[in-house]
Parts: sequence; C-alpha cells; structure tokens
Amino acid sequence: MTRTFNLADLFEVVAASVPDRIAFICGEKRLSFRELDQRANRIASALQSRGIQRGDNVGIELFNSSEYLEAFLACCKIGAAPANVNYRYVADELHYLLDSLKLKALFYDASVAPEVQKVAPQLSQLKLCIQTGDTQLGVNGAVHYDTLLASGSDKHSDPDRNDNDFYLLCTGGTTGLPKGVVWPHKSLFMSALGGGGIYFQRPPIEKPEDLGPLVASAPPMSFFAIAPMMHGAAMWGTLISLLAGHAVVVNDQHHFDPEHILDITERDQVNIISMVGDAMALPLVKALEAHPGRWNLSYLRVAGNGGALVSAHVQERLKAAVPHIALSNGMGSSETGLMGSGEKPKKGDGFMVLKPRPDLAVISEGLQLLTTPGDTGILARSGYTPVAYFGDPKKSAEVFVTITDRLWVLSGDHARIDEDGNIVILGRGSQC
Repeated sequence: MTRTFNLADLFEVVAASVPDRIAFICGEKRLSFRELDQRANRIASALQSRGIQRGDNVGIELFNSSEYLEAFLACCKIGAAPANVNYRYVADELHYLLDSLKLKALFYDASVAPEVQKVAPQLSQLKLCIQTGDTQLGVNGAVHYDTLLASGSDKHSDPDRNDNDFYLLCTGGTTGLPKGVVWPHKSLFMSALGGGGIYFQRPPIEKPEDLGPLVASAPPMSFFAIAPMMHGAAMWGTLISLLAGHAVVVNDQHHFDPEHILDITERDQVNIISMVGDAMALPLVKALEAHPGRWNLSYLRVAGNGGALVSAHVQERLKAAVPHIALSNGMGSSETGLMGSGEKPKKGDGFMVLKPRPDLAVISEGLQLLTTPGDTGILARSGYTPVAYFGDPKKSAEVFVTITDRLWVLSGDHARIDEDGNIVILGRGSQC
C-alpha cells in the first residue's frame, strides 16, 4: 500500500511500527496504538455509511479525550476535513461558525447539547450529530458515539487519500469573526508538526514510510496536552507527539486545576508538558512554590509553550521550582504553522530573533519583499502553508498574497531586519 502525507496514513505507519505501545492515557483509561487505530477505523467506516465523504467538513466540539483523537483521525482516514469547534461558544457564535464552515457532521459533548440543539435545526447542510458522554441524547436526531463506534469496522482503507486532503483549523476570532484556515495535510505536517523530525533531532522525513523505523527505534515517552485540543497549539503538540510514537496524556477533569495537573504529571510519569502562556504557567508555578517537594517530577524533561507568551519572571520561577527541566518557547500562528524559536534580542526592542530562512520574509504594506537592515514590515511565510480561509475570499486575499509568482502568508506579526540579516519579532499586531 502506497502511503501519503495524509495524517491518517502517517498515524497508521506509526501504529504499525509500535502497535502495542500506549498511545492514549486518561485516568485509568489506556489505549494502545493498535486500539486507537481500530477505534478510528470504526468511526471512519461508520461516518461513510451515514453519507459523510471526501471533501465534507466535520466539526469536533469535544473536550480532550480519546473520542477527540478518534474523530479527528477518522475524518482524515476518509478525506473529510476535521474542524475544531470551541465548546464554550453559545448559540449565536456556534451558528455563525457551523454555518460558515458548511459542516456536514458534528461531534459534540453532552454538556453542550442545549446550545447545539438551538442551532442544529437551522443548518440545512448539517446531516449528522454525534454525542459523547451522557447517553440521553440532547439533540434531535443525534446518534450516540458508542452506537456509531459499534456500527463500524476495525479495518478501513481509502485509496484516494492524498497529501492535499484538508484539515480546518478554526481561529478564535481574535482577528475578527472566527475563520477556518484551510491546511493541506502535507503542508501542516511539514510546517506545523516539524515533518516528523522534532523529537528525533533530524530534518523532516522524505517519505511517509520513514516514520516507522524512527518511531520504533526511539524510547516511548509521554506528552501531557494540558490546553484544550480545540486550540491549535495544543492539537499540534498532540499530533507531533502521537506521530513520534508518544503516549498522549489528557486531563480527566474538564477544568484547569494546577494541583490536579501536577498530580497527573507525577502519576503518569509525564515527560513533556505543553502550556499556553502565563494563564497556565503562572498557576502551575504558584502551586509548585506553595507545596515544595509535594510532587515527584523526576520524569518531566520539557515544559513547552506556544500560543501566548510566558513572562520571563514566570519562566525563571518555573526553572527554580523544577531545575532539571528544559523550557521550550515556540512561535507560530494558525495561518503560518510553527515559525520556530529563538533568543530575545541582545539590544533594542523585540521579543524574539529568528535566523534568516528561505521560507521567511519581512514584507511591506505595499507587498514588497524587504531586505535592507532596519526595514520594518510584516513577517510572512512561504512554502508549506495553508491556502485560504474557508469560504472567505475577501479575507483570504488580505492574508494569502502572491508576490513574484510565490504565495506568501502574512502572519500579522510586526518584524524588523537587523544588521546581521536576522528577523527581529516586534509584536503581534493581530493580538493572537
């Protein structure tokens, strides 16, 4: 079977190489890579039997769970585009997003059923609603997830999978109304997921099959997705680890309790945690400072951050509380993927310095590529990028621009070229 850079193909390569390794942990629940793949196959075949097909958009309005990953992978397996839906949206917000994405199906948690019920009857394209949690269905005509799962097959294949199947990453609306960023799978894998090379300290893989031997030769590790997978930073971190053969650990509570997060980190011997800015990092630091020595965090190796800044003083306090961990700050956005990491400028303003790369540029308001030290404009990326905002040609034209026959995506980040040709990030004009 020829493999592609479709995320389902990549996951199946990993699952075939380490089938018995643990892929998912939530409290007492454990799933191996084989079991996670089989469950995703069941959902995929069940979706197809109910009319969901290649090119359809499918919303996922779930808390972090195995069901989230299974629904996501199932969509990838059949060429449908999974789309994250914020479970905090109320009816008006939810109606706008689901209608703008032209969703054909929606996975939702029972706790949000009242809001879904308010809007589902108004959406003519929404053909299938699937509820997790409580078996008492809260949306007319919905099917329960367990029923859907039981109706599917453990085995599934699709000869039409390809590198350019789509994934929709919905922005939070901080740059206006929420929008679905259209990511081809291979572009996402290469620019947002590190091309399979991040944890193996190597360049991106050249063909999908290369992932198998890398994963099999590396020791098993665990990654704790603290932030909701409905946010790009958390979902991308989850996919990076899953495709590296790591176990993905999720919170067995639906709220953020820093002491419980540290309990899980100790109990499940977590190696890597991901945070989103001071909102998560500071409560964790305060808990560690208030209870010194309470948690055995000897297995914890990396505290990663993305999606929002962690203040320097918070990083210093975290390092003081857990001296042996490495802190990793990544910069990225829904429209550009992970841009990389760098040091703070040694002089002048700005918060990060990126080395010059062929896929990065500073672009003027007049859409000219800037090259002279001191020039200031907007940071942009080319190469493996998304292609548009779904169903929004006007906004797409503002962000996805062609300069000398090459597509560039404007990040919204103000940047300056320094005297060494490096790119100094000055601040995020998009406030995202």
